[in-house]
Amino acid sequence: MDLEEILKDLQKRFKKPYPEFYNRRIIFWMDRDREFEDEIDNLQIPDVKVIKMSENNKFRVKKLLSFDDLESDFLVYCPLVFNEKEDNWIYDVMIYSEEFRADLVSMQINEMNLVDSVAVRRFVKFYKKFFNAKARRQAIRKNASRIETPAHLELAIMGEIAGCDMQAKDIIREVLKAGIENDNNVVYQEFINYEIDEAFWTMVGQGTGYHSEGKSLEDLSVHILLTATSRNINKEAFIGLDDFISSPHEAFCFQFIEDWLRNVDEKKSLYELARFIEKEIMLDERLMNLDIANFESSEVFPCVDEIILIKLMRNIKNDIIDPEYISVICDKRRVGAWYEEFNSYYEGIYNMGKMKDFYNKNQTSFHMTSAKEVWKFYTDKFYLMDTYYRKFHRAYQKSLRNSNAKLDDLFKFTVDKAEGIYKHWFLDKLLTNWCNVSGREFEEYGKISEIKQQVDFYNNNIKNAKAKVYVIISDAMRYEVAKELSVELKKDMQCKVEIDDMSGIFPTITPFGMAALLPNHGLQTEIRNNNLKVLVDGESTDMPNREKVLQKANKDSRVLKYDDLIHMKREERKALVKGMEVVYIYHDQIDAASHISDSRVFSACDKAIVEIKNLVRILVHDFSAVNIMITSDHGFLYTYEEFTELDKVSKEGFEGVVDYGRRYAIMDEFANPSFLMPIKFVDEKSGFKGFAPRHNIRIKKKGGGINFVHGGISLQEMVVPLIRYRHLRNDNKEYRKNRSKYDVKPVELNILSTGRKISNMIFNLSFYQSEMLSVNREASNYLLYFVDEYGEKISDEVRIIADKNTDNEQDRVFNVTFNLKTGKYDNKKAYNLVIYEESNQIPPKKIEFVIDIPFATGEYDFFS
Repeated sequence: MDLEEILKDLQKRFKKPYPEFYNRRIIFWMDRDREFEDEIDNLQIPDVKVIKMSENNKFRVKKLLSFDDLESDFLVYCPLVFNEKEDNWIYDVMIYSEEFRADLVSMQINEMNLVDSVAVRRFVKFYKKFFNAKARRQAIRKNASRIETPAHLELAIMGEIAGCDMQAKDIIREVLKAGIENDNNVVYQEFINYEIDEAFWTMVGQGTGYHSEGKSLEDLSVHILLTATSRNINKEAFIGLDDFISSPHEAFCFQFIEDWLRNVDEKKSLYELARFIEKEIMLDERLMNLDIANFESSEVFPCVDEIILIKLMRNIKNDIIDPEYISVICDKRRVGAWYEEFNSYYEGIYNMGKMKDFYNKNQTSFHMTSAKEVWKFYTDKFYLMDTYYRKFHRAYQKSLRNSNAKLDDLFKFTVDKAEGIYKHWFLDKLLTNWCNVSGREFEEYGKISEIKQQVDFYNNNIKNAKAKVYVIISDAMRYEVAKELSVELKKDMQCKVEIDDMSGIFPTITPFGMAALLPNHGLQTEIRNNNLKVLVDGESTDMPNREKVLQKANKDSRVLKYDDLIHMKREERKALVKGMEVVYIYHDQIDAASHISDSRVFSACDKAIVEIKNLVRILVHDFSAVNIMITSDHGFLYTYEEFTELDKVSKEGFEGVVDYGRRYAIMDEFANPSFLMPIKFVDEKSGFKGFAPRHNIRIKKKGGGINFVHGGISLQEMVVPLIRYRHLRNDNKEYRKNRSKYDVKPVELNILSTGRKISNMIFNLSFYQSEMLSVNREASNYLLYFVDEYGEKISDEVRIIADKNTDNEQDRVFNVTFNLKTGKYDNKKAYNLVIYEESNQIPPKKIEFVIDIPFATGEYDFFS
């Protein structure tokens, strides 16, 4: 600013009206650098007296302003610096006067709204290259209220360069995100450019404990991650790396990494950095020499998950399978930062543990003496093994889409063990028992007489219904999938859901199963164009003719396809079912997937559940449906392992074959193959005989489709589910009376620990899930952390997944570790533990604690 501009500015200020209660104006022109000292003698402002202060005239100036002239306006040029208030003889005058500065530093300080002090002026001068740009000055101005010291100003400068908040941890994170090679790190090079790199390393040293003449970003990265990790990995893993660990700075480094881990948008950069460092220090080799217990709670390095999985899968390979231990480890790791990277492997291991647990508990279960008893055991609990196996292979298929070189082969050995339990033990034992006790009834009656039959479905459920009924028939949806669907419906919908079972008709294939679900007085068959057709009262039961068969029983019936219905507009849908009393909707996801590839069947089961839930929603919301039934034409058998010749029976010797598949054969009346089970054919007048392979055997046939099969009499093929869904509107009397019974809520999480005093920066607390999962109590995710009196987080976040499905209270206990952030804590103040349920269905809980840690400073001079 030149003198002419200064003069204009001063004249403008002197012309302003006096402040209230003032009759004159005194302006002190502060110029500590004496930039305008030579110009003052010639400066003239109309009606204003100009005084130039010096070390020798301080008393005279004070006397003039305070006694001799109390009416004139004054401009007092002051180039002096007063280090102490006592040295400033005119301090009392300056208090009620105005201040003016014309030097560049002063103007910049004023522009940025900073406190003008000797120290701040020195820093603004030092970083003049940075402050030359107006945009950068404006950025600093935004943080002016937070800048109380020169150190704060340096934080603000570094934050502006790094593009983040003026917090040490944020600045360090942004630098490391930009790369760990000093020369190629654009943020760090900007620090050098603006000469603030030394301040950066000072800050780093105070916060992390890293001090090195080399000042390497790579070494800093190793130092921070190892110091943070040393809190929950046995230090034996870091032998020889002591120089990279600073125990006094463990809390800061731990919180630094914790904040980075919990930042969803920044997490990927930490993953890449951690991967690089763990490889550099060969952490995986170090961890392989330790037991899992020494690092099972650590989540900084992704290789921790790999080593845990490797150790578990090696145990499985060597037949050392501890289901309880697997469950505990999987529970711990699923709340970890990198779980999603390895979730397919963990899900597989978890369900492998469930299969092994089932094996351990049911070694002597397959000696039942009646078909009804075996059927009931299957529908009550044995179906769970099918679910565990399905979920195991679903996880395995996911792993193939995101392979991990260290884990893939071991996972394949785990697959072999899963096949051993499921195929060579469970199916072998179950089907042997089933075939032995059901064979006589199948041969004599073609069914198990004490079990509800699929052919009676319409008469038992639809014929005398008092209200409109919607029937969803999902091709090949077996019983265990329907059990999962029923649970999902209870969670998502306001409803009453019951699941029942029926015995599918033999052969358990689509033409027979679909026909059995139609109104009938018995099924007939005939050969048309060399194909076996299923008839009802002489009518074909193929898809185009099913509506006609339904309308014979009830003229107000409609048949729809899911794929058509889902693409219709709402009014189009409503028009189709208007005035109808019975609506059949055919859904085909599972069986359709098998036509593409056997391996797609299990993922198709998940998709089928999602689609049927959506269809139920549409029926309820668009059609005001109340009564919905969900069933299938048949189930299926699936095993992953390749079939050998010993697992197949030859078609050679078949006499008069009418129709056959991998799991059934229909022959003429003279056939009597000794290697197949005789099954009385449904159409007694046809003269045909039915036969099915025993156990898990397939009939040889050209083409694919040997792993996924149906048509036989295994429980997986023959048990047909029937879900009865009843929607409960808000005005429903039963719903209003039993609301607590039908409303699904998350299970609650409560604190078990009784003490409410914290005396360490790292401490443990215990929590318990108040009740087990049930029809109206669902799993829930909880987030736990501590806050101060202002609601600011003072600890890391702990996640608990409350999904325990056991009535044993001890098995519903969660023991977790909290880490307080660095800082000073006042034992006179109240701090709160927050228990936050993430779906917001349960209000957050706050539990008051006292924190009494005498030496918990954790404060660094640079940040204070």
